[in-house]
Amino acid sequence: VQLQASGGGLVQAGDSLRLSCVASGRTFSSLSMGWFRQAPGKEREFVAVISWSGGMTSYKDSVKGRFTISRNNAKNTVYLQMNSLKPEDTAVYYCAAPDGLTLSMEPNDYDYWGQGTQVTVSS
Repeated sequence: VQLQASGGGLVQAGDSLRLSCVASGRTFSSLSMGWFRQAPGKEREFVAVISWSGGMTSYKDSVKGRFTISRNNAKNTVYLQMNSLKPEDTAVYYCAAPDGLTLSMEPNDYDYWGQGTQVTVSS
């Protein structure tokens, strides 16, 4: 599975961004998909995950109500809509897919990773 993330940028606090991740190489609709992020000097952390059908989602507590994960299986794409961005959301954001149908929040449970897209939120 190859994953290509895009949509990052430099924004001000309170602004919105939408990240996209296009998958190829395997039937996208059979994959759970996750978003993770890594800030400088910190470990990679879970942000959100969505089931293969889109019927189940889970979020990191600090992004609940601000971020929304969604997917379009016809376009092999998963999205992360980020609203009300805060400086502490600044990080490199990665999309990832497991080999199975897990909705895990653990990075080690994911087998395929995109290259990351930088999100910088200024105060």
